Amino acid sequence: MATDPIDYGALDEAADCNYWTYDPTLQGVAERLYPESDLDWARRQLSAFGEVLGHTVAHNADLIDDNPPELHTYDNYGEVQNHVEYHPKQFENERITYDEFGLSHDVFHAPEGREEPLNISHALLMQTFLSYADQGFTCPASMTVGAAIVLEKFDDGPLEEFFQGLTADDYDEHIEGAMFLTEKQGGSDVGANETRAEPADPETVSDDAPEDAEVYRLHGEKWFCSNIDGQGALALARTPDADEGTAGLSLFLVPHEVDGEPNGQVYRRLKDKLGTLSVPTGEIEFEGAEAYLVGEAERGFKYMAEMMNYERLSNAAASVSAIGRTLLAAKVRAADREAFGDVIQEYPLMRRDLVEMTVDYEAATAFTFEAARLMDRREEEGDDSDAYRLMRLLIPIAKYRTARMAVDNTSYAMEVLGGNGYVSGFVTERFFRDAQVLPIWEGPSNVLSLDVLRALEREGAAESLLPYVQAKLDAVEHPHLEPLAEEVEAAFGDLQRGLGALAGEDGDYAQYQAKKLADLIFDVVTATLLLEQAQDDIDAGEGRRALVAEGFVNTRFRDESRVIDSGERFAMTDEVFDGVARYASVEPDALVDTPEPTADD
Repeated sequence: MATDPIDYGALDEAADCNYWTYDPTLQGVAERLYPESDLDWARRQLSAFGEVLGHTVAHNADLIDDNPPELHTYDNYGEVQNHVEYHPKQFENERITYDEFGLSHDVFHAPEGREEPLNISHALLMQTFLSYADQGFTCPASMTVGAAIVLEKFDDGPLEEFFQGLTADDYDEHIEGAMFLTEKQGGSDVGANETRAEPADPETVSDDAPEDAEVYRLHGEKWFCSNIDGQGALALARTPDADEGTAGLSLFLVPHEVDGEPNGQVYRRLKDKLGTLSVPTGEIEFEGAEAYLVGEAERGFKYMAEMMNYERLSNAAASVSAIGRTLLAAKVRAADREAFGDVIQEYPLMRRDLVEMTVDYEAATAFTFEAARLMDRREEEGDDSDAYRLMRLLIPIAKYRTARMAVDNTSYAMEVLGGNGYVSGFVTERFFRDAQVLPIWEGPSNVLSLDVLRALEREGAAESLLPYVQAKLDAVEHPHLEPLAEEVEAAFGDLQRGLGALAGEDGDYAQYQAKKLADLIFDVVTATLLLEQAQDDIDAGEGRRALVAEGFVNTRFRDESRVIDSGERFAMTDEVFDGVARYASVEPDALVDTPEPTADD
């Protein structure tokens, strides 16, 4: 069905609107994500969620950002209480998210109106919309799902009550998760963790301790604990006589309270952060905290890797949201702001910027949700599958690249808003602060790039990557797309040669080139995904995504950074601007100006 260009001038701000309605990019994700039998349910659910996010949760998030959580470590008598005080609107946002929309419920239990739970990708898409309103709150929501994934996979029964709490859709029974990894001396080097886990004296175990659980006491400190008071927190520690490094770490569930009292720990302080103020991040000193072993001892790092994969994808989803929400703000401003006699979206340079920002948004979204699709496939096909190897390769790249794109795009959206964009109370100011953590959470870019090398070396990911890309390129057949596919094919050849060259080099040189390699994989895979989607859309009678794919190839594979001539006018035309930036339908027959390949034959 043909669609007219979105009239962003109908909005005053990037709020008081339905985020589902104003984001056809994420609507397209839903169309590809859910089976046909679930699409009507998903559209209703996501539209209702987008409505309450845009009209209630987003405004609550602004209030919470002005009034962030406060920690009261001690009561008036000097006794430890570890009480975190929240703005009341935080509880409204939580009730909406967990109770009304079942964010952490519906991927583990069948939601109302369905017979089966949904895939993990559903939770990620819900989190993407939630991040449109509050990047900080998405952190505990994500860790709640992540902790539930770990317990579902590796707990053999003793922690079932915690699993049910993490996945409850009754707010009064719901608990939130957390992930306590970082220690001062270790940082990203988790194997350097020093927190100790000693078997608990049975006489001292609380009445709350689950029956049949192996109970330990934790001693040590954790330096970055987001959602510090989560009742379903997971922490890594080393049992007596365990091996050094990551191989000797065990995983424990550490409640915030036991028997209604603080659980053998002191919350020393909350971090005075630049952004994501709605989630309390602090320092914990364990002084014999009661903790319950998850699964088997000395397998904690393997277990936590499952949560880390999900959290990295969640980080990518939050990056997608940061781009999407601030891009919406920029488009609204460009449609409303008059300068020199016209609204600024009518000027060629602004059109070019908005088209390129939209292409970035489409690219980040396509790559992130392809990694999510592969995670779902891995659940069905197991660890000895192409899906697992591709997932292991694409997830760290998704987190690395989308985070950098979020920082760049939120910065430019702020520029589009001008001075107001830099002022507290405007969405770009808050999201610009929030976005700065995205390259840091769940591993900075260097750590992620090294993980890409591990996926290639240990998992043999290249053996799955090469036929995966080639099959997608071979399926491109529309005359507008074929020259684009030729350019991507040339870059794919560069990637294959690079993989072959690194295979013959020493480890130091591979590390030196790791980030460049991750960048090239992102660009090649994203281009093939956009071409594949464009071909599918053309087959269904819609040509818009062909322009998106062309825009991506223009900015990634054509070395025109120093060339100014009479030929390049891609983003100037109404067809391209309305089609890409304003989501108007484009007839495939209108794709008459077939792009000429510039790569060397």
